[in-house]
Amino acid sequence: MGNIMAVIPAAGIGSRMGSGIKKQYLMLGNMPILARTIRAMEDNPEIQGIVLVVGPGEEAYCRDYILAGKAFSKVMAVVPGGDHRQSSVYNGLSFLPGETQLVLIHDGARPLVQPGEISRVIEAAREVGAAALAVPLKDTVKVVDCRGWVQSTPPRESLWAVQTPQVFRYGIIMEAHRKAREAGLLATDDCALVEFLGGPVKLVAGSYENIKITTPEDLVLAEAFLSRRRG
Repeated sequence: MGNIMAVIPAAGIGSRMGSGIKKQYLMLGNMPILARTIRAMEDNPEIQGIVLVVGPGEEAYCRDYILAGKAFSKVMAVVPGGDHRQSSVYNGLSFLPGETQLVLIHDGARPLVQPGEISRVIEAAREVGAAALAVPLKDTVKVVDCRGWVQSTPPRESLWAVQTPQVFRYGIIMEAHRKAREAGLLATDDCALVEFLGGPVKLVAGSYENIKITTPEDLVLAEAFLSRRRG
């Protein structure tokens, strides 16, 4: 099975939600979004430990509001994030024990990931070293210039929307983050850092329900998905 750890970055401000409460602390059903995300990792038998990365100064709040009373036995630490997602993930990775073999990085605001999806992407990462959930794009995409003029229309068949979890051999993702820091590279996901190293990344078919809750509309959609699962 190997030593598999999870890092959950949840240090974002969430300005697009337009709420006085950060999106990861909003309720989804009867549980905060972030707690649902942790539960998905907690309940997966392949994952041995979890590092939670939150906004600086929110560590105690997270322990009291998110973790307390929920029997999260795998949470090893709550650590402060950095000034952007990439540095927050690096902070979480740096806390992991040296014997970690695979690390799963999963957005704190993606609470609806399913057990089978987690298992499939872990298996792919075991084989190739780096893998991520993704779904084919439904819409046609246009490449535009700064004035809004269309420059090209890439074939939709080759375009996928990447999700999390993204799973990596620990040595690969640590090297990728260190090289990116040296080069001053900022990326919006961790796979891009492995791509920068020239390493292969495998995409694994995910689900359109595995949404990242970013706007009020996303929260409505997540509630609908959750309700459907409940029958």
